[in-house]
Amino acid sequence: MNLSTDQLFTQARTQNGFLPQAVPDEQLKALYELMKWGPTSANSSPARLAFVRSAEAKARLVACVSPGNQAKVQEAPVTVIIGMDMAFYERLPQLFPHTDARSWFEGKDEMIRSTAFRNSSLQGGYLIMAARALGLGCGPMSGFDASRVDTEFWAGTTVKTNFICTLGHGNPAKVLPRSPRLSFDEACQLV
Repeated sequence: MNLSTDQLFTQARTQNGFLPQAVPDEQLKALYELMKWGPTSANSSPARLAFVRSAEAKARLVACVSPGNQAKVQEAPVTVIIGMDMAFYERLPQLFPHTDARSWFEGKDEMIRSTAFRNSSLQGGYLIMAARALGLGCGPMSGFDASRVDTEFWAGTTVKTNFICTLGHGNPAKVLPRSPRLSFDEACQLV
């Protein structure tokens, strides 16, 4: 696979609309197979993904998002809910077997929450890069009722919603003009 920084960063755009082209299961599986290799602290891998595709599931999700995001979710072939498993540390004997990392988290709610949030956010970023590498467009977003999404898609689990991201083949006609970014001097310091 020969990817350019243009495809992943400088020419990639946030998608606000999608072409009516399906995203096959095989492509979603390939996306996960790339994403899973991104590093997380103690290999904790707390992200859990729900790929929302059916009309029934889309209707449930649309009811949870803000009015400005409803059409985007409805039009996208797939919207992935990036969740964070609040019991991720139970998998550490499998994922980080060379030490007792589970004991670092047991009974430490704030450490569990911050680690799950931080690392599932990283994994969500890896998901976006993997999708772009596979030729898919992405529309990451907030603007939803997380507790409603949790009830609709993660009920009876230890997973909580972090953010959502539409996926598909982007419609160039719906891409907004590129917004500016901060310069190095505005965003960085050399210490």
